Amino acid sequence: MAKINIKIEGVPYQVEQGLTILEAAKACGYEIPSLCAFNHGECSRGSCRVCLVEATGARGLVASCVYPVAEGMEITISSPKAVEARRSSVELLLSNHNRNCQECDKNGKCELLHVAVLTGAREDIYEGEKTPVSIDRLTPSIKRDTSKCVLCGRCIERCKNAHGLSVLGFERRGFKTIVAPAENRSFADSPCILCGQCTTVCPTGALMEVSELDKVDAAFKAGKYVVVQTAPAVRAALGEEFDMPIGSLVTGKMVAALRRLGFKKVFDTNFGADLTIMEEANELLGRVKNGGVLPMITSCSPGWVNYAEYYYGDLLDHLSSCKSPHEMFGAILKTYYAEKNGIDPKDMFVVSIMPCTAKKFEKTRPELGHDGLADVDAVLTTRELGKMIRRAGIRFTKLPDEQFDNDIVGDYTGAGVIFGASGGVMEAALRTAAAVLNGKELEHVELQDVRGLEGIKEATYHLGGMDVKVAVAHGMKNAKVLLDQIREGKSPYHFIEIMGCPGGCVAGGGQPYVKPCFLPNEDDNILDTYKAKRAAALYQEDESRELRVSHKNPQIIELYKDFLGEPNSHKAHELLHTHYNSNRSRF
Repeated sequence: MAKINIKIEGVPYQVEQGLTILEAAKACGYEIPSLCAFNHGECSRGSCRVCLVEATGARGLVASCVYPVAEGMEITISSPKAVEARRSSVELLLSNHNRNCQECDKNGKCELLHVAVLTGAREDIYEGEKTPVSIDRLTPSIKRDTSKCVLCGRCIERCKNAHGLSVLGFERRGFKTIVAPAENRSFADSPCILCGQCTTVCPTGALMEVSELDKVDAAFKAGKYVVVQTAPAVRAALGEEFDMPIGSLVTGKMVAALRRLGFKKVFDTNFGADLTIMEEANELLGRVKNGGVLPMITSCSPGWVNYAEYYYGDLLDHLSSCKSPHEMFGAILKTYYAEKNGIDPKDMFVVSIMPCTAKKFEKTRPELGHDGLADVDAVLTTRELGKMIRRAGIRFTKLPDEQFDNDIVGDYTGAGVIFGASGGVMEAALRTAAAVLNGKELEHVELQDVRGLEGIKEATYHLGGMDVKVAVAHGMKNAKVLLDQIREGKSPYHFIEIMGCPGGCVAGGGQPYVKPCFLPNEDDNILDTYKAKRAAALYQEDESRELRVSHKNPQIIELYKDFLGEPNSHKAHELLHTHYNSNRSRF
């Protein structure tokens, strides 16, 4: 990229041509207050006017997030005119904002409060009518409060960029404008897949996950046998809630914290992941051998399953019938584990710590249960677990490293760990499928072709005398390409992994916020690298495990021998498999 010469505050710099003033200033060591593009890589509308500066060649002040640099441009950030304009912009936003900061779930991570501090915004400078408020709390996953919305549009752009959808948009006109699903409907009445990506980019508390902390508290108070399981991606991100570097692997400290919070048993969802591989890999082999529906598509991601039911109901037979790992584990805990330990399943309360908001809805599906009991009773996001730890006064970084409980269930292999990264489910399944079809273990279990953050990855593996073609996609915008091929009868694949969130579970809608303004010690390109850093932590744990293939997990072997019989048995189908419905009335 060609370089051009500019000046900022009278100091000469060379910057890349094509940058906006905001980007160029950041590269030169300046932080211009902003609520849009450079804070999270979404939306460059310039509508909030928080990042106004003076620049030669422009008529008046310009929004630095959308205005490009030019050769010889002189930029002034600190002039009285620019400083006052930025302050006024923030004060106007605050005048139409619900400022119950002490009660807001976003307290401590609110970008509006951050720019208010930076600009020196004054209290109650502008008073008058406020935009009519809409509050939507009808789904189990996401809540929306327009009294806190600043109309930045980042949520709208994230839905488009990640999924090619427009679930959210600007509704009404003028002063009455709000961000909402069409006709200001609830998320419950819209084709929202509940992935929570919008919550990760919202600068305020306008979009948040629905908290289930009170539900968990009530279970403790009622004297329930409360057990917890944690998804693989949580251990690669929870540390960020306590100012640890992105990608810190905090498995042992997470376990220690959960024990101190009072959970009877602390299990790893990776056990459920190993179990999922046993069922899913054998389901794939059965389809290949018996002329079943191909390509088979993974079903671990509830956001993806919601998308399939809404937009590709004609392809539901392609989805694996396997429940997701935490649902499988919940089913085993309330049957096999409860029976072995003399626990009444009605007294057991299963909590799943997940990187995902869609799993809050998933647990409410009536088909995900047994004998009138749900497999999982509550789902907390990684962010909610962070809140739970902080309110208990636990100094997370000072905790010792402890081990998961693994009495008859809970032990796991490296294959289970990598479920949290895009391509991980595919890799784990192929490790087991290859051993079954080739009659011997893979010499190298790292399958690099399905790793990484490319939108669509594909590979061919020679297994059991045949070429097995596979593909991996994350984010529904990428998945649509593969799904349209199937619909048109042009798909060359046998097996496809689809994850709802871009990057997979490591970047799920319930993970800690990645916002540069709150991460001063991270490198400048953190928005491009945080997914890879979290994924690398999971691959690191995979490499550290003695066993790295699901079918070698001794507790899984014993579970089939003692309880389930064999993969895809009648009992396994009864407890570990499900079905889908394109005509579902979800709420």
